[in-house]
Amino acid sequence: MTEGDSLVSVDYEVFGKVQGVFFRKYTQAEGKKLGLVGWVQNTEDGTVQGQIQGPSVKVRELQEWLRKTGSPKSHITRAEFCNEKKIVALEYRNFSIVK
Repeated sequence: MTEGDSLVSVDYEVFGKVQGVFFRKYTQAEGKKLGLVGWVQNTEDGTVQGQIQGPSVKVRELQEWLRKTGSPKSHITRAEFCNEKKIVALEYRNFSIVK
């Protein structure tokens, strides 16, 4: 297994205009497109948070998407990532939206 193939897990929180703009739906779709698993949810603070798991190279792609792209009507001011760790197996079966 090469470095880019090793499995990682990372938590994230995205700030800006990210609620009410289909951000969770687009994040789920982008995660699935990249073959990642995890979850995404709105917070009471007006941010979106979640966890991503999968091959590190694909996780990096979604991190970049969360930093710069998001949903078409979103306006991202910043994205924070924490608790990154290597994992031996995925802890989720899919990429879900948590209500």
